[in-house]
Amino acid sequence: MPGFEVFGEEEKQQALEVFDTGVLFRYEFGEQRKGVYKVREFEQAFAQYTGAAHAQAVTSGTAALKVALAALGVGIGDEVITQGFTFVATWEAILDIGAVPVFTEVDQTLNMDPNDLEQKITSKTRAVIPVHMLGAPARIVEIKAIADKYGVPVLEDTAQAAGARLGGQHLGTFGHFGTFSFDSVKTMTTGEGGMVITNNEELWRNCSEYHDHGHDHAVNPGGRGGEGRRFIGFNYRMMELQGAIGLAQLAKLDAMIASQQKNKAILKEAASKIAGVSFRDILDEQGDSATFFAFMLPDKEQAAKINQVLRDNQAGAINFGENSWHFYPSWEHLLKGKTLAQNGWPFNAHGKRRVIYDPESLPASVELMSRTLVYQVPVNLSDRQRDTMLAALGKAAGL
Repeated sequence: MPGFEVFGEEEKQQALEVFDTGVLFRYEFGEQRKGVYKVREFEQAFAQYTGAAHAQAVTSGTAALKVALAALGVGIGDEVITQGFTFVATWEAILDIGAVPVFTEVDQTLNMDPNDLEQKITSKTRAVIPVHMLGAPARIVEIKAIADKYGVPVLEDTAQAAGARLGGQHLGTFGHFGTFSFDSVKTMTTGEGGMVITNNEELWRNCSEYHDHGHDHAVNPGGRGGEGRRFIGFNYRMMELQGAIGLAQLAKLDAMIASQQKNKAILKEAASKIAGVSFRDILDEQGDSATFFAFMLPDKEQAAKINQVLRDNQAGAINFGENSWHFYPSWEHLLKGKTLAQNGWPFNAHGKRRVIYDPESLPASVELMSRTLVYQVPVNLSDRQRDTMLAALGKAAGL
């Protein structure tokens, strides 16, 4: 990662076709655009690629989450369960729709623990958002079964796992929705941008309308005109240049994943020689997008010791347990006793309600993350970078 490592003539050509029309808006201007509808084409191609019936392009992965939540009818006072190891965008979208985020532990997959999920479901739960963090699948089959048991829809946050599969089925197609991010550091990138996929036509129509100020698109589904509006919407439209780049990147996605899998295997072989090391549970090695490589040490102290060796040899790893806006205890603007949480929106909205989050409420996740080290896996791993990383891992193995 990221996909800009392989930017080339394909992206340029797709973008030039947009510039030739002069139309950057995804709708209207039929005569001027000469039949060029890049966002619409990107949606169709992405749906076909993932095996979903419908796809809706939006401005970001964060917007994709909010659009999907709105399409499900989630709103003020509802509870939405997600996991404590995720990017802040997951729960920002929950808050922005007016709902209350509830967090679960993660297990050895580094994704939602199904057992803890069932403990967190209440009569107020309106959606569950498992996150396929770091490019590999959550226990989505078990999670979906639990959610179905309680009649709660599942929205898969697949922001970091475009192209990943479980048992041959694309992540994002197990639940009611799958959402994706194409921001600047994703394996597949459009600079900014996102996608919502679903097999439910009515939910797709809700997304289509909500993301475009409520236009119902009834005369030309997926198009735009002087139709009516069923509800209030907002503006999360993707522009034509992003759709153009997305088409070129999508065509390269499987090749990028294959390259990442090869590079990850090289790193894993070297790390396997470190005393006491174990590895993240990958439910489907062939379906892993291999965007990241995670390995665990027996305890926090050993992880810190190993990582110091890696840093000293110019190949330090990420420890999300130290200080990260991807992990619950580090969300100082959300947690108990911090300035913004004492006075800030939405936890003291008009003095009517207050939600407090305890940084010690996910002990199993804290223990696991504190001893977990992570590398981003490049699409293009240069000989120099490979040799540096392998030498550092070799030094760590020699302790």
